[in-house]
Amino acid sequence: MSVLICGDTISTPELRHEVPLAVPDAFTYAELDGRRLVAITSMEAPRVEALGAGLEVHALEEFGADELRRSGIEAHLYPGALAARIASGLGIGAATVPEGFPLGIADALRAAGVELTVDQKLFDDRRRVKSGHELAGIRRAQRATEAAVAEVRDLLARAEPRDGVLTLDDEPLTCELLKVRAQAVFLRHGAFSDEPTVSHGPQTAVGHDAGSGVIAAADVVLVDLFPKDLESACFADMTRTFVVGSVPGEIREWHGLCRQALELAISRVRPGAHGGEIHREVSELFAERGFPTQLTKQPGEVLHDGFYHGLGHGVGLNVHEAPSLGMLGQELVPGDVVAIEPGLYRRGVGGVRLEDLVLVTDDGCEVLTDFPYDLEIGE
Repeated sequence: MSVLICGDTISTPELRHEVPLAVPDAFTYAELDGRRLVAITSMEAPRVEALGAGLEVHALEEFGADELRRSGIEAHLYPGALAARIASGLGIGAATVPEGFPLGIADALRAAGVELTVDQKLFDDRRRVKSGHELAGIRRAQRATEAAVAEVRDLLARAEPRDGVLTLDDEPLTCELLKVRAQAVFLRHGAFSDEPTVSHGPQTAVGHDAGSGVIAAADVVLVDLFPKDLESACFADMTRTFVVGSVPGEIREWHGLCRQALELAISRVRPGAHGGEIHREVSELFAERGFPTQLTKQPGEVLHDGFYHGLGHGVGLNVHEAPSLGMLGQELVPGDVVAIEPGLYRRGVGGVRLEDLVLVTDDGCEVLTDFPYDLEIGE
C-alpha cells in the first residue's frame, strides 16, 4: 500500500521528516513502488529539488491545476479536487495516512475511489529514528536551552532581596523578564520557543504553568525550556529548579529525590527497555518515601501532589512525541531521543522537577544534556 501525506512542513511533523525544509503552504507527498514523490507549486519545487533527498518532484500543473482554477470551482473545494487528481495521476488507489490527515481531503479522495487507512504507529515509528539532520538540530536546540537556563540562573544570582521580593537593577524581578531574556538567548542560537516556562512559588506545583509575576525572595523557581531549532524544526527539552538564598528543608529533600530518580531512570535507558517499566521503578522510589504516584493512587483519583505525571516522552519534530515513558510506555529503540523528567509537588506550596535529554544508542544511551543540577543560588 502507498503512503500519502498532505499538509505543510510547519505543522505536519510526519511531512517535515520526509521533506526537511520549511514549506508554509500545503502540498502532497507520496510513496509508491519505491518512489518518493512530491506534488508541489512551481514556486517551491526548486527548493525541494535542491535538497538532493531522492525526491521525485512534480509541479501541480502536471495534474491539471490550471484547468481546475479556471473551472470556477469554489476555493474551499479546490484542495480536495486537486488531491484527487494527484492521486489519479500518480496511480494511487489505496494509501496509508497519518491520523492528522485533513478530513476534507480524505473525503474528496474517498469519493474519488481512493481507499485510505489510518496508521499513526507507522509514521511515529519512522520518526523515532532521527535522521542526521534532525539529531544535529536537537543537539543545537539543547545547547541553546543550556545557554538560556544559564542566563536565567545568572540573573537570579545577580538579584537582591528587597522588601520581600527579588530585585534586579532596582526593579522587581519577574518571570516575564526572565522569559524575555531566555528568548533572546534562543534567538542568538538560532532557536525559538512559543511558551517557555519560568514559574515561581506555588505556580511550580502546577505542571505546565508558564509562570508570571514578581518573584519573592524565598521562592522556588522552576525553569522548563523547550525551544525549537529553526533550521531543522527539532526541539530540545530541559528543566532545572532553583532557590535564591536559603533552601527550605522540604524542597531540598524533593530535589535530592528527583536527582536520584533521574539517575535511576537514565541508568535504565537502552534498546529494548520499556518506558512503562522505567516509570514504574521511579514511581516505586517515590512511593517508598511516602509520595503519591500514578501507580499507587486509587482508580479515578485526581492527583495534585507527589509524582502525578509520566516520567518522560520522546522529543523530535514535536516536543512531546513517541515513545512514552509513562503508564502506557513503549519499548525504546536506537535513535529515540527521550526527555526524562521526574518531579515532586505539593499544591499551594511548590514543586521540583529535573529533566535531561537522552539519546538511545545501539548499546545504551548518551545524555545530551550538559548542565549542573545545583539547587541553591547564593546564600
